[in-house]
Amino acid sequence: MWELKPDWYSPTRLPSDPTTQYDFPGDRFIPNRSLMDLDQAHCLLTTTTKKVFNPNFNEVYRQKLKDKLTLDSEGRPFRMLVFRGSPKSSRRSIRHIDEMQREEVEALDYSTKQYQFRKLPNRETRILDAPNIKNDYYLNVMDWGKNYILAIALGSELYLWNSENGGVQKLLQVGANDYPTSLAWSGDAKTMAIRSLEGHNGRVAATGWNGHILTSGSEDKSIINHDVRAPNNLTSRIKIHTEEVCGLKWSSRGNTLASGGNENLIYIWEASKMSSSNFLYRFNDHCAAVKALAWCPYQSDVLASGGGTKDGCIKIWNTQKGTCISSIDTKAQICGLEWNRHHKEILSGHGFGTIEHRNQLCLWRYPSMTKVGDFRRHASRVLHLCQSPDGITAVSAGADETLRFWEVFGPPTVDNSRISDLDSFLSLKTSPLR
Repeated sequence: MWELKPDWYSPTRLPSDPTTQYDFPGDRFIPNRSLMDLDQAHCLLTTTTKKVFNPNFNEVYRQKLKDKLTLDSEGRPFRMLVFRGSPKSSRRSIRHIDEMQREEVEALDYSTKQYQFRKLPNRETRILDAPNIKNDYYLNVMDWGKNYILAIALGSELYLWNSENGGVQKLLQVGANDYPTSLAWSGDAKTMAIRSLEGHNGRVAATGWNGHILTSGSEDKSIINHDVRAPNNLTSRIKIHTEEVCGLKWSSRGNTLASGGNENLIYIWEASKMSSSNFLYRFNDHCAAVKALAWCPYQSDVLASGGGTKDGCIKIWNTQKGTCISSIDTKAQICGLEWNRHHKEILSGHGFGTIEHRNQLCLWRYPSMTKVGDFRRHASRVLHLCQSPDGITAVSAGADETLRFWEVFGPPTVDNSRISDLDSFLSLKTSPLR
């Protein structure tokens, strides 16, 4: 036995409940200083002790007492003092939180890559013959209605192709010396504007619908709004372009019109003020004719425009402020622009240009305007570009007399491995429109 001097301190042992778990965050047993009184520990180390024998306790008793203090009930060595951490709480350790955060970042990064860097198709999914299509940059003779019917003018004939069942119908045929120069489906796809309208004295190369108002742009340099419900359909006439009007696009909200002309100018019009011929903005940054116009589907005040051969630039405009947001030189004539409604991208169709940039389609990421990819399958320049009602498929019409369909806009394919080589080959079927 030991006789202890006053102020001796015996630290209280932690609960030994077998159901209590303890957390050891490191790889060694390290004292938990929050459970220790360092002043008392110093006292224990420095206080002197001396042995005192009680004659009432013999050697056998002392041995039994020693055994009780050093062995447990099963005879295994027993430690009175064990350095352990505090009981685990329901909250995960910092290490686990870091792992969770890393996993979340990796998952977010993966989903972002799947969203932004999805695999693009190597080629078109379908090819249709388009014999006698006019090789004229200024015309607009292809449109895909909400009824899933693609209208295309081939020379003096107008055809309708049903994308759901593949049926073809010839809707119109005019004289040998005449041909449709523009066509456009109405918003509800119940009406089509096909060719020249009353009020112009030159060809109508551009048309656009805004509800029941049909707007037309002509070689006579004028823009006319027609109310198709009224017998006297002409509601307003504007003549401010100094050359042929070759591009017209209404915004999705129907409150703003963009017009492009062969004199390299873009005019922005407010629907409520068109009768006064007072434009909202005039953009003169292009160096060639502006046919390609497209309003952004997720930013209603953003307009994309493309210039002709001597320009070759895609420009993004803020029509609320009247400023150019960005400009990219594609080094080729821009004949068409289509926004991707599923991802922040824009597709451009090109004609004349440098050897490595002409006759192709390019996909650009918005707003950085970095190129995502390009498609070089047309043998001649791309004349027209439009997209399906569901916004997944784009179709390009080329001077090589082909229509090529591209599944470039939609989400990535879930499992490309299930598509066999035979299926891929059969998807490239060619069928004439007539």
